[in-house]
Amino acid sequence: MASSTQYCLFFSISTLLLLFFNASPVLAQQSFRPKALVIPVSKDASTLQYTTHITQRTPLVPINLVLDLGGQFLWVDCEQNYVSSTYRPARCRSAQCSLARASVCGDCFSSPKPGCNNNTCGLTPDNTVTGTATGGELAYDVVSVPSTNGFNPGRNVSVSQFLFTCAPTFLLEGLAAGVSGMAGLGRTRISLPSQFASAFSFDRKFAICLSSSVSSNGVVFFGDGPYVVLPNVDVSESLIYTPLFINPVSTASAFSQGEASSEYFIKVNSIKVNEKPVAVNTTLLSIDRDGVGGTKISTVNPYTVLEASIFKAVTEAFISESKSMNITRVSSVGPFEVCFSRDNVLSTRVGPAVPSIDLVLQNESTFWRVFGANSMVQVNDDVLCLAVVNGGESPRTSIVIGGYQLENNLLQFDLATSRLGFSSSLLFRQTTCSNFNFTSTN
Repeated sequence: MASSTQYCLFFSISTLLLLFFNASPVLAQQSFRPKALVIPVSKDASTLQYTTHITQRTPLVPINLVLDLGGQFLWVDCEQNYVSSTYRPARCRSAQCSLARASVCGDCFSSPKPGCNNNTCGLTPDNTVTGTATGGELAYDVVSVPSTNGFNPGRNVSVSQFLFTCAPTFLLEGLAAGVSGMAGLGRTRISLPSQFASAFSFDRKFAICLSSSVSSNGVVFFGDGPYVVLPNVDVSESLIYTPLFINPVSTASAFSQGEASSEYFIKVNSIKVNEKPVAVNTTLLSIDRDGVGGTKISTVNPYTVLEASIFKAVTEAFISESKSMNITRVSSVGPFEVCFSRDNVLSTRVGPAVPSIDLVLQNESTFWRVFGANSMVQVNDDVLCLAVVNGGESPRTSIVIGGYQLENNLLQFDLATSRLGFSSSLLFRQTTCSNFNFTSTN
């Protein structure tokens, strides 16, 4: 991106506050101010990644994106067919650069085009699936998404100066076929939730509800509830809440010293299997001063990943409890180490009748219970496997709650109060995340 580099000026706190308001994305449709927005989420059968789509540019073009819950911002491939009359690069020392905390500026020594302009500031787009990061030009353009009343999509609304980062085509390697980038929902000032909340002056909240089906869409809401799925179930009315924590050290593939993580962490105090405590090294459950340990929630990890000693303790307890239920263990089927015969495994409303797994949170009465629908993967007609994988002895994060464990659970992230609300399995309420009514009210 840049061959000659200079550093942008630092601003006083008062100047930064002024810049924040001046740089906030501009509402293009002033006559209608939505209370919330909604976008669909699909599960890619090949990669198990969760994808969404929005429309961007002038004229508007639909673009598919991998959904990254902890991603820092929207990044898009600008090398292939990026054509827009409203594309503008963020100039060095501009309000947009300050808002994005993009302190490195530079030039691009070729003819001007999206992703390559002189006197622009840049960020580091990150393919969090492959752990690859590179330099990219910060820019802004029109983005359009549907509004919602919580029951259906409504009219489309546009943000005329939505900040994002251009990336080279090679950064798409490892992502689902047909996507153009990644949609970051993380804890930054230019993530999708932050920019939408700023543009439309609604609460800095969003909710994700991932479908377990590769043929039916889940949903992401930006803004407060109601979050209604058929048959007329408002999931926002029955959430359990736990604090969100900030990891003071970035977990991105490339980052600057002193930069905090944009991912979402919760505090797991203990783990139970079939309501019986599992002995684990509790120091691993906290984030240390180097940013190591703790529990985060991820949509780019398809399954939950446990540090090696936690994995051993949890799987041994699960095997023991399964044996007491006359469930027979069978040979492993990669990537899973713990698998069972389907014989003697009954079916329930919340999936296979297997031992429950509880992540105990701020107190004994607040826990995230994982039932068979979210703990067991059917790998063939005869075998079920425990959907957790061994993360090794020295992972950056001790527990990563992966996408499979999130499916058919609604999770609301409140950025203003740093709180997570979660529904537990919607299967208990005889509905799923694929039951939002995407039939437009227009």
